[in-house]
Formats: sequence, structure tokens, C-alpha cells
Amino acid sequence: MTNVDWIIIGLYMAGLIAMSVFVGRGQEDAEDYYVGGRNLPWWAVGLSTMATQCSVVSFISIPAFVAMKEGGGLTWLQYEVSVPLAMVAVMVLLIPLFRKLELVSVYAYLEMRFGLGVRLLISAVFLVSRGLGTGVGIYTTALVLQVCTGLSLGVILLLVGIITIVYDTIGGMSAVVWSDVIQLVVIFVGIFVCIGFAIEYAGGLDAALAAIPPERTKALSMGTGLGDGAAAPFLAYLIGGFFLYVAYYGTDQSQTQRELSAPTLDDTKRSLMMNGFGRAPLTGLYLLLGLATGAAYLELPTLRALVEASKPDYLIPYFVVHHLPEGIRAVLVAAMLAAGMSSLDSALNSLSAATMQDFVLRYRPLEPAAQLRASKRVTIAWGVAITGFGFFVDRIADTVLEAVNKIGSAFNGPILATFILGVLVRRVSAAPIVLGVGVGVASNLALWLFDAPVHFMWWNAIGFIVTVVVAVAASFVVTAGPRDLTGLVLRPDDIRTNETGWGLPYAALMGYAALIVLIAIYLGVTT
Repeated sequence: MTNVDWIIIGLYMAGLIAMSVFVGRGQEDAEDYYVGGRNLPWWAVGLSTMATQCSVVSFISIPAFVAMKEGGGLTWLQYEVSVPLAMVAVMVLLIPLFRKLELVSVYAYLEMRFGLGVRLLISAVFLVSRGLGTGVGIYTTALVLQVCTGLSLGVILLLVGIITIVYDTIGGMSAVVWSDVIQLVVIFVGIFVCIGFAIEYAGGLDAALAAIPPERTKALSMGTGLGDGAAAPFLAYLIGGFFLYVAYYGTDQSQTQRELSAPTLDDTKRSLMMNGFGRAPLTGLYLLLGLATGAAYLELPTLRALVEASKPDYLIPYFVVHHLPEGIRAVLVAAMLAAGMSSLDSALNSLSAATMQDFVLRYRPLEPAAQLRASKRVTIAWGVAITGFGFFVDRIADTVLEAVNKIGSAFNGPILATFILGVLVRRVSAAPIVLGVGVGVASNLALWLFDAPVHFMWWNAIGFIVTVVVAVAASFVVTAGPRDLTGLVLRPDDIRTNETGWGLPYAALMGYAALIVLIAIYLGVTT
């Protein structure tokens, strides 16, 4: 890294802070801070949602999976098949109620529907899982940037953590959304630049295409993931992925909070439509980056000497540092910074929102101005905690790191079932829900602990189904007293009213999912 590189990166960070000061003007209460006064443009919310998916792990691991990892290739495309379908489910079943109730914390719905205990339980699960996952994410970001910059791991952790805490605390959700828009542009520029240089090093487009091993162009694996040992089974990603993405976009505070920031229900749906159509092309760029850098790897002895076959995740960092020119290199490092911070900023804001709305304000009511000050202090506290946790991640065994990543799949299905039962099934009350969630989570943990031959993507579906069956069955034994559920349960008339005029867009999303499958089939089938 040269002085020019550092100047460019410094200007980028300074610009983020200046932007947060600008958009944070005029904040008066927690609603301004956490949902941008519900007045953020739908297209900015949609781009921000996409940017949150662009973590450093994605930036380096997807290309590495395509280019070098054993059994890797374009099968990563299967991750995207269920996204458009999940967007339809979220827009029909969940978002209309959340918007109507004008929620800040999505878990407030659970208190309205089932009582305080269910709200606190699910919110606590979110706080623990998202906090741990974000700590691992910031550590991974620092690990990659250490290779690119030569700075120590601790310095990079502090740099990324402090900058993100500063602009997130000052600007709130408005800063999160607008910084994500900027960061997504930087990420796109970085990917295109890297692809261009990689193709040039490979000897041109024709040479790059010729150098790609045919087995890495296969984009579909027809395994089931149910006892067949398939590493990337299509059915697991189609069915399990559907439940995963409905849970993520429809019940995870880090996503729903952003969706509640648009002015109207239709605006929220437009932002989700953008994400439904936009995620696959973004993933496609990552796949192209993997193919291009994989071809360059075969042509560059220096890169082959630096990147061991057992450590493919270093392919992109070393390519950036050693094979891109001054200034251009800074753009790529800034893109990695952007990817890391876009994941961290939304996590901080949502963790702060859930903490304040679900716990603090329940026991200590505050005036609007005091709420705003307390919200910012809680954001700082979460930022310090997560950054501090990042310093200890390297002391945790790899199996524990894997556990942090898999824990979401163990809980996603039961949490989603809690919301879906609340929205659709009137007879289910708090006690059956708690029992169902407990049995659903236990079922997934049993699959994990006993190393059952079931791909972990299936856990999302299994946990959902088990929770629904147990909760519904228990509701015939444990009956709650009469409650007024007006406005808390969807009726057929509500759905017809909410979805008027959206039939064609929904059909387009479902057709788009089919198109992704057809593209994968065209690229070839691997067994």
C-alpha cells in the first residue's frame, strides 16, 4: 500500500462520517433514529438491503469457492434460487401487518399476539445470535484487510469498528441506508475493476474461458442432502433456502427494521422486489470474479506461490495487493472495507433497536429526546462489545466458528413458524408456541449434535415444520382465554386488499426463480 492508496481510503472514510452528520440532522426521537422517520426512498432501502449481503466473506469466499475450493464452482448460484420466492411470501404474509402496526422492533408484534414472554425470548435469541455472528464478521474483515494493508489485526479491528460506530451513532438508520448505497456502488466498481485486470492477466477473455476447468462451470447439483452426502444439493437450497430467506427478510430485526423505513407499504414492497431481482446478478458478478481470478491464478506464478491450495480465501486479497496498480488497489481495499462496514452498520442499529424497544423502554420509560440519547449510547455499547469480541475470535476453535454460522439454521425455522402461526392461525396461543419453538430448536440441535446425514440448509425447513406441528397440536390441549386479535391476524379480505395490483410483479418474481434454475441447467448438471 502506498501513500496514494492511504489517501484514497482516508477520504472514503471521512466522506462516510461527513455524510452521517448531514443525514443525521433534525433527529428528534427514536423513530427518526431507528427507521429514518419512515421516509427513506424505497430504492435506497432496496440497495441497502442488497449491500448488507455483500460481506467481506462474500467478497473473498464466493470467488475462492468458484476458483479453487475442492468441489467448488458455479453451484453457488443455487443459493439464489429461493430468494425471489421468499420475497413473495414476505410481501404477502408479514410486511403488511408490520407496516400497519408501525413497528420499530418487529418482535413487538409477538407481544401483541402472544404476550411479553414470547417477545423477550425471540428478541434475546436475535441479540445473542446476531451479536456473535457480527463479531465473527468483523474479525473476518480484519483478517482479510490485514493481508491487503500490512497493518496489524488489532489496528484494523479498531479502525473498522470505530469508523462504523461513529457514522452509525450519528446518523442512525438514515446513515446506515445511505452509506450502504455508497458502499454498494464502491463494491460494484471494485468487482468490475478486479474482473477486468484478472482477464487481462489471463491473456484475454478467450484465454480466460479456455483456462476454466469444465467441472467448475457446472451450476446445478441434483443431490438431495438427505443421506446422500451432497455438498451443495439443489433441493436443500430450494426448499431449505426458501424458509431461510423468509425468516431472514421477514423476521430478522436487521432486515425488517430497514424495510419499515420506507414511506408506505407499496414502497417497502418495491424495495423487496429490487432485492428479489438484484441479488442473483450481484452473486453472478462474484461468480465471474471467481472464474476470472481463477484463470489469472493459472497464468501468474507469483500468485500461485502466494496462495496455497489449502487457503483459497487468500486468492482475492493477494491478487489485489500484488497485481493491481496504485490507486486502483485502493479502490479494491475500499470495496472490502465497504463490504465489512455495510454488514456491521445494520447489525449495530438493529441490535440497538431491539435492546431499547424490547428491554430498556419496558422497564424505564423515557421522553422522546431522552430515548434518542439513550439509543445512541446503546449503539455505542453494542459497537464496543462486538469490536471487543473480534479480538477474541482467533482464540476460538474452528468448530465453534462453524457453530456460530450454523446456529442461524437451527433457529430460523422455529422463529419463522412463531410469526407465521401468529399471522395465520388464531387458535394458537403463547404456551403452545413456546413448546413448539423448544421442540423445533431441539430437533435441529439433535440433527447437528448426532451428525445426522442431513444438509444444514434443511434445518430451516425441518425446524419450521416441527414447530408448526407441535404448536398446533398443543393448541388443542392448551387453550387460551378469549382475546381480541383484531389487526393481528390476517384475514382473506386483508390479503386481497393488500395485494391488489401486485399479482403481476409476484408472477414475475416466480418466473425469475425459474429462470435462475434454467440458467443453472444450461450451464450443466453435476451429480
